[in-house]
Amino acid sequence: MTTGGGADRVPSAALRTAALEQLLVERGLVDPRMVDAFIANYETNVGPLNGAKVVAKAWTDPDYRRRLLAEGTAAIKELGFGGAQGEHIVVVENTPTAHNVVVCTLCSCYPWPVLGLPPSWYKDPAYRARMVREPRTVLAEMGLDLGDDVQITVRDSTSEVRWLVLPERPAGTEHLSEAELVPLITRDAMVGVAKVAAP
Repeated sequence: MTTGGGADRVPSAALRTAALEQLLVERGLVDPRMVDAFIANYETNVGPLNGAKVVAKAWTDPDYRRRLLAEGTAAIKELGFGGAQGEHIVVVENTPTAHNVVVCTLCSCYPWPVLGLPPSWYKDPAYRARMVREPRTVLAEMGLDLGDDVQITVRDSTSEVRWLVLPERPAGTEHLSEAELVPLITRDAMVGVAKVAAP
């Protein structure tokens, strides 16, 4: 693809994806309805919004929180989330003195039903190696400075066990409902590389 001035430019990922989809549809290799359904599934049924609903419920329902920490997979299924890459999810809680962060040292195992597809940095070899060796430094580089009094535990996801972090509920949100809390909760907080910010 060339633009004015003769400079060669690589088309954006979105343009390349659209062109590839069009080519596959034109050749009868892919049904466009199937592609639309797949995209809709990841936009609405699978992704960080699901995890945020789990966290918000745990913050507002002490009984659910206990079940979530005792048997994450079953408690998450109570809200209708489960399936591939979510067969065994263990939930760990962050507190003012204990911080959990998730990494997959072998590849990029990740709890898709509650977090969607893993971000590119999660799959990066540098993140996977350095988070195990120097978590406090890597977290600081990602914008999360934790005091020396906070114990950091690195959780290694595998094909058998995937981890989800129950982040600390930010101060000043006690008056917010479960539905009002959901938009505050980010994927990064549920991986443990960020905290949930108060509104």
